[in-house]
Amino acid sequence: MSPELPSPLRLALDRALEGVPRKNLAERAARTSQAYRAGRPSSGVIRVADDALAYALTRLPATYAACSEVLAEAARAAPDFFPKTLLDAGAGTGAASWAATQVWPDLSTVTWLDSSPPFLELAAKLAVGGPPALQDADVIRADLTGAGSWPTADLIIVSYAMAEISLDGQNSTINELWKSCDGVLALVEPGTPAGYARILNARRLLLEAGAALLGPCPHAAACPLIGDDWCHFSVRLPRSRDHRMAKGADAPFEDERFVYLLAARPGIVATPHQPRVIAPPRTAKPGISLKLCGLNGQVEQRTVPKRDKPAYALARRLAWGDTL
Repeated sequence: MSPELPSPLRLALDRALEGVPRKNLAERAARTSQAYRAGRPSSGVIRVADDALAYALTRLPATYAACSEVLAEAARAAPDFFPKTLLDAGAGTGAASWAATQVWPDLSTVTWLDSSPPFLELAAKLAVGGPPALQDADVIRADLTGAGSWPTADLIIVSYAMAEISLDGQNSTINELWKSCDGVLALVEPGTPAGYARILNARRLLLEAGAALLGPCPHAAACPLIGDDWCHFSVRLPRSRDHRMAKGADAPFEDERFVYLLAARPGIVATPHQPRVIAPPRTAKPGISLKLCGLNGQVEQRTVPKRDKPAYALARRLAWGDTL
């Protein structure tokens, strides 16, 4: 699945940017980026419409790209899962919902839950011209930790939102989300040690609640990564001219690092687990070296030699995050 924004979303974002001074957006984007890197809640910086627009300009493409990768993996791991209802919890600009409608075009009902009026207003503005499920999205203005009775949904997505919640709040939120999930719960976090820690905590809670893991873990044992290592993945996405200006960047692309978890109800039929590539493959003279998370819950370093031509040809096509 392409990491590029769907053309209706890209055009809607371009229309929203018309007539807005780019210097103003760049300054707002810089404040938002500082808060994002410091782990501060978005509520402190997303106060008005231009704040939300600056955030969309700098973060929506990366959020969309990461969610596209994660949801495409969910579709691969559970090929008979065709959700009709979606709850986008902590929806922000609606990027995750857009990704979901690209993976499952037959989604019929979308619900956005967020506490930020600027985000919800921008999400609705960007959805004009998008899939009908997004144009008619239901809106719940509520905080993730105090949403009351959660609506049930086949698919629930929480992307880049758990960092704004205390650990106790995360635990209760994950438990409530799981109660409302009829199919698959997808969690996406920044690919940092802190994001990884939040995913590990959610993984523990969901396994205790009886969830089955679709990915990225090929096992339900304790995570074998220790010390300075942590599980994360990467997707490369293009930058528009406005995107580069807002970030003060020259490169026409950026690499978004993310970590994720896909938890499924036991009734969801999944493909058999396979070892997963958890680092960029390394090509050297003897062959290709792969770092794998195995079915036995252990990390394995495997080298596929050039002399084994069939295996080497397969290994050359593997990328970070793929399964064997």
